[in-house]
Amino acid sequence: MLLSRHTHLNQTGGRRKGSTLDRSAYILLSRIRIQGPMSIGELSDAFGLDASTLNRQTAAAMRSGLVERIADPDGGMARKFRITDQGGALLDEEREGVIESLEQILTDWPQDDIAAFASFLKRFNTDIEQIAGRPWPRP
Repeated sequence: MLLSRHTHLNQTGGRRKGSTLDRSAYILLSRIRIQGPMSIGELSDAFGLDASTLNRQTAAAMRSGLVERIADPDGGMARKFRITDQGGALLDEEREGVIESLEQILTDWPQDDIAAFASFLKRFNTDIEQIAGRPWPRP
């Protein structure tokens, strides 16, 4: 996701051609899907963004029906956001489009090159997070 900010995948104002989600909603939904329901504080820690930015993003996602606020399943005080069925369906649709775009780019690459690229990209993203003081995966 970090590298995609500058690639062929984001052709129209930060969105993949034909996309249904903007980049911030895609990233927000992806992280919540991986980690489960998250509070504003947890999202702030995960993305390195201030609470006001995340309040705007989550409010927009709620208005669009992509996420909903729930009580903390672990009994904490902070309310958390979880993906709605609609949000999950749109995330799946968007992810399939991204995969199709990548398949077009990598169509002539040998499997060894694709595996090496994936390994280097994972290392690249992990090192970015480490430098930023937000190692991934988080506990």
